[in-house]
Amino acid sequence: MAKESDSKGKKAKKKRKKNKLHTAYKVSGNSIERINKKCPKCSVFMANHQDRWSCGKCGYMEKK
Repeated sequence: MAKESDSKGKKAKKKRKKNKLHTAYKVSGNSIERINKKCPKCSVFMANHQDRWSCGKCGYMEKK
């Protein structure tokens, strides 16, 4: 016997998270500063975790 399919039409699209770039920079006067650290290997923003800084691109990690 063949199984009956549960097709109910198209799947709903998933909502994407918006990028929060406004929280990554600090503006003071005419200068712009990065808040998070920069990775020494690949120059990408590093993620700030509770006990470490980590790079999502190359996997570099620093303990706090």
